[in-house]
Amino acid sequence: MAHLMSSLRDRLNKRAAYNHTVHEIRSMPLDVALDLDIYHGDAEKIAAQAVYGR
Repeated sequence: MAHLMSSLRDRLNKRAAYNHTVHEIRSMPLDVALDLDIYHGDAEKIAAQAVYGR
């Protein structure tokens, strides 16, 4: 049971980090995004790579 709760907590924390990262990328000013070579449309892909490693 403890493993299940730990796994669930880990998944929820990762999902929260993913959502936060997507939000931060989308709300980034365009000039900053361009300086970092980030396209706002790739927010989900970038967040998934950062949080889940895929």
